Amino acid sequence: MTTSTQPISITRFTAKSSSTQMDLLSVEEPLEIALRYGMGLREMSLSVTMRTPGHDEELAIGFLLGEGIIRQYNDSIGVIQESPNRVVVILHEDVSFDPAQFERHVYTTSSCGICGKASINAVRVEHSAPSPSQYWKVSPNLLYSLPGLLRTQQADFETTGGLHASALFTQQADLVLIREDVGRHNALDKLIGATLQQDLPPLHDKILLLSGRASFELIQKASLAGITFVAAVGAPSSLAVQLAVEMNIVLVGFLRNERFNVYSGIERLVKA
Repeated sequence: MTTSTQPISITRFTAKSSSTQMDLLSVEEPLEIALRYGMGLREMSLSVTMRTPGHDEELAIGFLLGEGIIRQYNDSIGVIQESPNRVVVILHEDVSFDPAQFERHVYTTSSCGICGKASINAVRVEHSAPSPSQYWKVSPNLLYSLPGLLRTQQADFETTGGLHASALFTQQADLVLIREDVGRHNALDKLIGATLQQDLPPLHDKILLLSGRASFELIQKASLAGITFVAAVGAPSSLAVQLAVEMNIVLVGFLRNERFNVYSGIERLVKA
């Protein structure tokens, strides 16, 4: 049984006093993601990522999609949780996999989604999802409501203040799925992995909300999952904006306190 929080005794100071109290911390532990592939089911360790325990199989599947190893859940024939901190994904024998491209023995911190990449050329995954032909629009009032809806569903964040979240909403602001993790990229990998396991794609008619900033790797992961509308509570990076423009992804940043900036796809916003 895994838990995402851990109790700890702390001393809390205020301007007038100090007291010993119990507090909750977000749990952070390593997870090794391994792959079995080919006719002989050779095994290779792909990554070690620092994550919040829970939904590890989803995390592994989402990670493989973001790495361009799989395109759909059926590209794997099984996911095995060999130990609390090790997951093995068995790749379908028909899926082409070149281990030489991934021999980098990745250690990935909870704050870095591409730290282990061997070169800058390996950052951009080649087979990004095609842009959809339908261009539905979203009103500012709907976007204003999303951060509050997200916070009501972030049970662990409310107790620890230390977890990021990724959530999918419908065009009517109904919550579809939410996943939390100490790492921003892990939260999105878990979310995308869950959609693959539950056969929810295509996701081009959904809104992705990120509880933090929008970095390049998060926009790339969204693109590979077929997501075309991304809103972030925090700021986007320059490369994230560039990729969003290239992939026709709406990118909204600084979505809080009934304000936001549009960095890409203004034509998909209903102007006030």
